[in-house]
Amino acid sequence: MTSRRLSDRVGRRALGYAAKARRLARSVRAGDAHPDDAWAVSLLTPGEGRVYQGMDPRDREHACRVTLHLLREHPAADPELVAAALLHDCGKSVRPYHVAERVLVGLVPTRLARLLPPLGALGIRAQHPELGAALLTRAGARPRVADLVARHHRPAGDPDAELLHHYDDQE
Repeated sequence: MTSRRLSDRVGRRALGYAAKARRLARSVRAGDAHPDDAWAVSLLTPGEGRVYQGMDPRDREHACRVTLHLLREHPAADPELVAAALLHDCGKSVRPYHVAERVLVGLVPTRLARLLPPLGALGIRAQHPELGAALLTRAGARPRVADLVARHHRPAGDPDAELLHHYDDQE
């Protein structure tokens, strides 16, 4: 039984790294991103929509993929979880990334980034959940949406945050 759990963990980790490699390949040029902004904004409050529109197009496209994947497997997902899926990386919008930074920072796991000094793009990577929650709170977002964004890398037993973390890892 233990070996199966280990193999499941290894398999999940491999899928996560494959998704990260695909995302990095798509992250080189913002012009290559094609998020479904009209659909996404239709699922958000006006304040949340403004935060979403302030995100880099590559992050918006990733957010749409995460949300679509979530909805395919959980069509009755809570609207606040759906909004959080669309906004989970909004904290990265506080500082635009240069292309090289986007690629290099994307290679650093969040857990490792949190251990390093919080400087520049790496600092944004490490703190983007908290930064995003603060952005959303200032914009008048639903409190639960801000909370899920803050917790999407550390779900701590919250089933919705765990789902968000799972689908973020897959896309």
